Amino acid sequence: MEPLRAVHLSKSYGGTHALKDVSLDIRPGEVHALCGENGAGKSTLIKILSGVLLPNAGTVQWNETPLPLGRVHSVEAHGILAVHQEPVVFPHLNAVDNLFVGREPAALGGAWLDQSTMRKKARAILANLGEELPLTQPVGDMSLAQRQMVSIARALLHQCRILILDEPTASLSARESESLFEKVNTLKQQGVGILYVSHRLEEIFRLADRVTVLRDGTWVATSDIASLNQEALIQHMVGRDITQKPGSGTAPDESKNRPPILEIKNLSREGVFQKISFKIQPGEILGMSGLVGAGRSEIARGIFGIDPFDAGEIIYLGSPLSKGFTIQDTIQAGMAMVPEDRQQQGLVLPLSVETNLLLPSLREFQGPLGLKTKAMRSSGKALIEKLGIKTETPDHPAHSLSGGNQQKIVIGKWVHRLPKLFILDEPTRGVDVGAKHEVHRLIRELAAQGSAVLLISSELPEILSLSHRILVLCEGTIRGELKANEATQEQLLKLALPEEARRSA
Repeated sequence: MEPLRAVHLSKSYGGTHALKDVSLDIRPGEVHALCGENGAGKSTLIKILSGVLLPNAGTVQWNETPLPLGRVHSVEAHGILAVHQEPVVFPHLNAVDNLFVGREPAALGGAWLDQSTMRKKARAILANLGEELPLTQPVGDMSLAQRQMVSIARALLHQCRILILDEPTASLSARESESLFEKVNTLKQQGVGILYVSHRLEEIFRLADRVTVLRDGTWVATSDIASLNQEALIQHMVGRDITQKPGSGTAPDESKNRPPILEIKNLSREGVFQKISFKIQPGEILGMSGLVGAGRSEIARGIFGIDPFDAGEIIYLGSPLSKGFTIQDTIQAGMAMVPEDRQQQGLVLPLSVETNLLLPSLREFQGPLGLKTKAMRSSGKALIEKLGIKTETPDHPAHSLSGGNQQKIVIGKWVHRLPKLFILDEPTRGVDVGAKHEVHRLIRELAAQGSAVLLISSELPEILSLSHRILVLCEGTIRGELKANEATQEQLLKLALPEEARRSA
């Protein structure tokens, strides 16, 4: 079988080149990695290959025959399927219906759907991925990681010959990621060609045979992975030096004698987390590590007033929060939260960059005759410049920006309010090495200005490099606390594993 070939592809929006004269091939039985910063053109290329977008120029050929671009079903009929970074699911349908939508097997000559066969195949493909999901639950009620597994399972359920995986592990646990890696290697051995897109370079070097790098919409290089190291790959991607700062180490001495900004006492929610207690000082970054499902996000949501809790006390700036406090109360008091799911919970995608940045501060711009648009434009431009957000104008919709720039908006919209406490849940999920470096810089700046930061991350190097102290959660309880400058990845993993898993490890 011939490779899938992208030949001189170009795509423009107005005067902006999202992709310019890019060519690559995906060979049967290989993992071909695609790397580049956010905005490099990766998503545009993926959408063209999967039939979502029509290019302005160029073709996609398979077995020397051009594919019908701009038509997803036609491309999928040729065995080319994509799993996109943000899970594409029907939220009101259950997992079984999502897996088979558009391809439902019928019984008795089409008289009704063969639900028994659908459920049986759904359980088998999910078990093959090492996943157990409630098959009758609406997918919209599932976690981001579970929705991603449904999207991956849907692609694997159908006999694909080319599989495109865009940031497939961004919201998966270590166990789920390992199951996916095993499946990728199995598909490779079966002759499936895989285009693998990830900002996690350790995954690229673990899985890929070749790697293509894009920068600013143009092709930079295609190389055998064996001929590269991480430094060389990063240099191809960013075209500039990125110096990694050492870990934050010990919390600032001057903060130790000051009252904590946040104190949590025995916070509990039945079946989710139990007797959680900790403090965060001014200028301190407190890391919260643990496996997906350990209760980290749920604790953050409880502190911010999104979800209720059964028992315990939250003391903020020296005073207990009143019973039944709301999100509006915590925002007004000077808290800020960056949620894990930026597109569903952190942004209003159709609205402009400027509006998204100023949403929490709109009352400040309220005048007697409506919003003060000149003041908003001035503040919006200042934030865009401060945060390094790449957008043609402040009026561009948020959905038109790359993932890294969207993430800067989700964090930056709080900067204008100068909160005392930042709760950051997976703040660099799905962003490239350059954008991650800038987000890390911003987090350090927030702490240096005296804000307290609660940092939740599944990336152990991120937790170790940014935190002053680290709490490790396991099954809803705090299993241990470590100083970041004395901790190792192995120690964090050991504490995060349930007792049974630690004994069998």
